[in-house]
Amino acid sequence: MQVKTAKAAILARSREPLVVDEIALPEALDAGQVLIKVLHTTICGAQINEIDAVKGPDKFLPHLLGHEASAEVIEIGPGVTQVKPGDTVVLHWRPSRGIASRTPSYRWRGEHLNAGWVTTFNDYAVVSENRMTPIPADFDLKIAPLFGCAVTTAAGVVNNDAKLKIGESVVIFGVGGVGLNLVQFAQLAGAYPIIAVDLLAHKLEMAKARGATHCIDASKTSDVGGAIRAIVGAAGPDKVLETTGVKSVIELAYELTHPDGTCVLVGVPNEKVTIYTLPIHFNKVLTGSHGGDAAPHIDIPRIIRLVRAGRLSFDDIITHEFPLAEINAALDLVRSGKAGRVLVNVGS
Repeated sequence: MQVKTAKAAILARSREPLVVDEIALPEALDAGQVLIKVLHTTICGAQINEIDAVKGPDKFLPHLLGHEASAEVIEIGPGVTQVKPGDTVVLHWRPSRGIASRTPSYRWRGEHLNAGWVTTFNDYAVVSENRMTPIPADFDLKIAPLFGCAVTTAAGVVNNDAKLKIGESVVIFGVGGVGLNLVQFAQLAGAYPIIAVDLLAHKLEMAKARGATHCIDASKTSDVGGAIRAIVGAAGPDKVLETTGVKSVIELAYELTHPDGTCVLVGVPNEKVTIYTLPIHFNKVLTGSHGGDAAPHIDIPRIIRLVRAGRLSFDDIITHEFPLAEINAALDLVRSGKAGRVLVNVGS
């Protein structure tokens, strides 16, 4: 393989800062593997959960991280047909077209280093063919990483999980990277009213600019549920989309949902949630989202067309940028909840 080493941010121990160091790449590409140069990556809450081991002890340590990026194809392995050297691609965690390859075997300080089918916190990576989708080379490569998770997840939540219809009311709890996109996809779907709820005023301003008809600052509202019912009526909103993963917010989101409505949990909780389940035996729906069941090879080209037609905008969703060497500072900012999407400039 023409590239032998890479700079990477490594999760060596749970709940500790990542280690930025040089790693050794595999000697050759296996069937379905693609060598790519990562250009820009964004940080998802999933990486915070991995670092903090919210699902329990991490049996794969040490390992690489990251699942949404823009990249350039450098070299392809046997059997690869979906991309070619020189292609510009979006890297994504949801499977798409092409071979599901074996996971790559890296070396770090003389020992085996684990990685999944896609990693993006490294400037060169070996990625499975089915974890990338070609995009036009002239598309904004700092915006493109959003299509690896935040944007496609939001589109899928609106289209597939919530099945939002024209004129239905929707509440979005948490308007960060995914939530802001939920707002603008809800607007495209013809929802009304579109209610954004967050603790930070500047995020609510961004939501309003993207189509939220009502904004509720939960840091200044003693009865958020009452404020929502005052807008949509006592029965509650038709669709409630919860992105925070906070136990109390999940419980409120479900309780507020109309008896014939749908509550979609996008955020992943780190503690047990208590709900009254009787309404589920009738018409209320409670469901978790798995990336909105997005199909990257279909959804990414569609979203690019909407952007180029002026129907969607991702201006200001990326609020901060960091070099790879400062990734721990970037992660701390994401944890603070004060940023939109945070961009790490890996190989640019």
